[in-house]
Amino acid sequence: TAAFSKLWIVCQFLQRQKILGIYRNMLRTIRQVPDEGDRKYLRDWAREEFKRNKNATDQDAIRMMVTQAHNHLEELRKSLALAGSSPP
Repeated sequence: TAAFSKLWIVCQFLQRQKILGIYRNMLRTIRQVPDEGDRKYLRDWAREEFKRNKNATDQDAIRMMVTQAHNHLEELRKSLALAGSSPP
């Protein structure tokens, strides 16, 4: 039906926006990594992971990848916070 098709397109758009938001947050957080080599490694890793999975269509797999991306982002933020709070 046309209504279901439109709803599906809206859901895909919202999901894509959510994933792009996670990607942007990941790159912003990576910019805070003090070591240039680590920063480059993490940036390349994030880009490759998102690029490798950009054509995924299985909704369960996508949900799992979104959860993993959130977990990686939180882990990175915690590591940065701990590194920032430790004495030099």
